[in-house]
Amino acid sequence: MIIIGITGTLGAGKGTVVEYLVKEKGFVHFSVRDYLSEVIRERGMDVNRDTMVVTANDLRNKNGPGFIIEELYGKAAATGQNCIIESIRTPGEIEKLRKKENFFLLAVDADIKIRYERIKMRGSETDNVSFETFQQNEAREMYSDDPNKQNLSECIRQADFILINDGSIEQLKLKTEEILKKIS
Repeated sequence: MIIIGITGTLGAGKGTVVEYLVKEKGFVHFSVRDYLSEVIRERGMDVNRDTMVVTANDLRNKNGPGFIIEELYGKAAATGQNCIIESIRTPGEIEKLRKKENFFLLAVDADIKIRYERIKMRGSETDNVSFETFQQNEAREMYSDDPNKQNLSECIRQADFILINDGSIEQLKLKTEEILKKIS
């Protein structure tokens, strides 16, 4: 069993990598977004990027920086299958996962203008924003000294593999396949 954690910038293609690993390679998927959406709805709030960040930070403040990921890792490990956990956003989460066997961290990144166009096409409930808001959201999530808050730049820095996704979906799949060969 291997567990791959996915980190990376907004709209970089993390979901496309996950989709490929699930459909083509039989991985089981565990999503931080889905987990947080469920908690947010239970709290009677609207699901959007702001409530996701606030809720995630609140859970980490109350339960420790690795709380959400430990919850998902427990579910992943119980399957006994290859799994992918999407999306790692804090160094505290990585620290917890590094203590586990067969864990690898994959970061996905791309040019900011390409990523913005991708999120506009994706059109999820957290993606309906202007380019300026997109940049502000990314800036807010990119750096923090607080281990409970998002720090994507540090997560990317700690990745075992960095996948630059500035090309086609087919190129992304090939790059992902190369990484899988290195992991195996």
